[in-house]
Amino acid sequence: MRDELQNKAAGGRFTAPENLHLTLVFLGERDAEQSARVKAAMNAVNMYPLHITIDRVGRFKRGQSALWWAGVRENEPLLNLHHNLTDKLVTAGFELEKRKYSPHITLGREIVTKEPPWAIEPFSETVFAVELMKSEHIHGKLTYTAVYKKN
Repeated sequence: MRDELQNKAAGGRFTAPENLHLTLVFLGERDAEQSARVKAAMNAVNMYPLHITIDRVGRFKRGQSALWWAGVRENEPLLNLHHNLTDKLVTAGFELEKRKYSPHITLGREIVTKEPPWAIEPFSETVFAVELMKSEHIHGKLTYTAVYKKN
């Protein structure tokens, strides 16, 4: 989908294949003590295998460009995991975004194309672990690194 979008676009910043991910909770920049509390919250939540289905391509328009995404079909286990993790993080003292959770995988930002979102054949994956990720620019390239993993 990312490659198809890139072929249809006149420009934009496309997510590197190794950076494609589904965010459960966005935490922003955190120090070592806060990261330890995040790990404790992750450990307190049951991370059972999740079955997710990617079922659509969409965009959030921003002027002449847009953020494009692959939509993850909402399902009860995914929403429960998000809710339980969020509750543990709030109890641990974190202030989190208030907007409704909209599970998606970002395909690209500032995408310029006249093409509308297109239909896809839904496909499913099983998720066996959740990772706490660190993002940083290394040699000018955005790089995500797992700093903790919970099965």
